Amino acid sequence: MRVLVTRRWPEEVERALQERFEVVLNGPDRPLSQAELARAMNEFDVLCPTVSDKIDAAVFDNGCRVRLIANYGVGFDHIDLAAAKAEGIAVTNTPGVLTDATADIALTLLLMAARRAGEGERELRDGRWSGWRPTHLIGSALKGKVLGLVGMGRIAVATARRAKHGFGMRVAYYGRRECEPEIARELEAEFFPDLHALLGASDFVSLHVPGGAETTNLIDAKALAAMKPTSYLINTARGGIVDHDALADALDNHRIAGAGLDVYPHEPEVPAALLGLENVVLLPHLGSANAETRIAMGMKALANVEAFAKGEPLPDRVA
Repeated sequence: MRVLVTRRWPEEVERALQERFEVVLNGPDRPLSQAELARAMNEFDVLCPTVSDKIDAAVFDNGCRVRLIANYGVGFDHIDLAAAKAEGIAVTNTPGVLTDATADIALTLLLMAARRAGEGERELRDGRWSGWRPTHLIGSALKGKVLGLVGMGRIAVATARRAKHGFGMRVAYYGRRECEPEIARELEAEFFPDLHALLGASDFVSLHVPGGAETTNLIDAKALAAMKPTSYLINTARGGIVDHDALADALDNHRIAGAGLDVYPHEPEVPAALLGLENVVLLPHLGSANAETRIAMGMKALANVEAFAKGEPLPDRVA
């Protein structure tokens, strides 16, 4: 069985794949073009893409040998699931193993934005720091502040636990339904059935909903207008959830205090309107970027490929 891995994975996972299957690796570790992906669909049995690969309908146009797309990552909005289904191709992802790493990055962004750490480092590296003074780079405390979570899945819950138990924050959330009673009791979490009501009640807003048509530009100009002028927006979910032009305008005019972003709509491109703003922290999609998590993601993908090869049910099938 021939397997294409579209980007380099941790060495341990690549070796494990190569021990079991005929594997082609992407030595230069560059994003593949749509034409290259389309050719691969006819040359391999399994495609192992990442978020940097756009698997749209055109990729399937010339027929497909591929029978499984084993995505390296939990998000799969870069894959046209309807087109894959029409070709009879199964799609899997790697859920569960990214939870703690992504929650850590959410808190990293929250702390950096609240304490103006990005501004401070830039000032120091540029040689502009003139020394300590009482009014220098005043930020926001966390204790007693409301963390509003948009979505209440595993990563949101892990983020809330860190915020409540580690920093003494209060927890509120918006979602399609209330979370499990034991989680709500543990976190003393207040449920908001209306998104804009949650935004208006929160000092920090952290996004934890999947990408896709339903959530595209969920945080638009109206949503940002519902936030407090002293509040902060944190996004570790998907870039398309936020209207970045509206966000840049809100930040530039100080209608919100700051933001922390790890994801963008058209990566690796970062919205130009954000780059010159001091009150936004910009990270290069580091949510799962620790060694343990990246290996675990690869092993999850490998488990799906192995199950496929044996004709067994796929453990993480999404389509």
